[in-house]
Amino acid sequence: MATDLHRPVTAPALSPAGEPEAAVRVEGLTRAFDGRAVIDDLDLTLRAGEFTALLGRSGCGKSTLLRVLAGLDREIAGTVLVPRRRAVAFQAPRLMPWKRVWRNVLLGLPGKPERALAEKALAEVGLTDRAGAWPKTLSGGEAQRASLARALVREPDLLLLDEPFGALDALTRIKAQQLVAELWQRRGCAVLLVTHDVDEALLLADRVLVMRDGRIAYDTPVGLDRPRGVGAPGFTGLRARLLSELGVEDGPADTGAHAGAESGADALAGTGTGA
Repeated sequence: MATDLHRPVTAPALSPAGEPEAAVRVEGLTRAFDGRAVIDDLDLTLRAGEFTALLGRSGCGKSTLLRVLAGLDREIAGTVLVPRRRAVAFQAPRLMPWKRVWRNVLLGLPGKPERALAEKALAEVGLTDRAGAWPKTLSGGEAQRASLARALVREPDLLLLDEPFGALDALTRIKAQQLVAELWQRRGCAVLLVTHDVDEALLLADRVLVMRDGRIAYDTPVGLDRPRGVGAPGFTGLRARLLSELGVEDGPADTGAHAGAESGADALAGTGTGA
């Protein structure tokens, strides 16, 4: 067994062939709980600067994989090489209610970082005027943006997103998707988004993976021009194939998407952010 969760990777470095270097390399990864392998001999490479979405049925191991890449689960077998600078945002913002928003953003950073560092990250997510607020006064969307600021302040080469829009209402979800797209384009880091929403994956990602039986069962590039919408040429075909890989029929009710996904797609198509 070889495990290395501290390999430094800088993005977007190029290989001698001119291709982006790997931000993540996983070989033979296995993670078992009570003798049952949730992740079973999984191999995966994520390229620097690439936005990847990971789909799969509940219980297939998506969130477990993300936790391993984040360094939150080390009870594994196999090889895992990831950037030293990485950050994760979960579906729940996980803000400490007894700390002001700016202090939440700096939580866990070494040394004694100054408030200005938090305020810079909060400005990037549109929360400049909420730096001194208490978390309980934030809306759901604001709390999720504060969570993103906490991830961004770490200047990650790898940003891990575990269904970060799942608890948001439809309109707030659209805005959060747009924000993530803008931040990714601005930062240029590798992103792995875990989601149940097929449309969301196709609107945001360069590449979509489907996880099944503890392994990556399907891997496809998303060769759609940006900005994107559900009516874009090729969108329907990709969507149908992904739904088939997930074992469901093509139809709005079968995507696992939250209400308003299609209106979200239209909104993203109307932006110039490349979302």
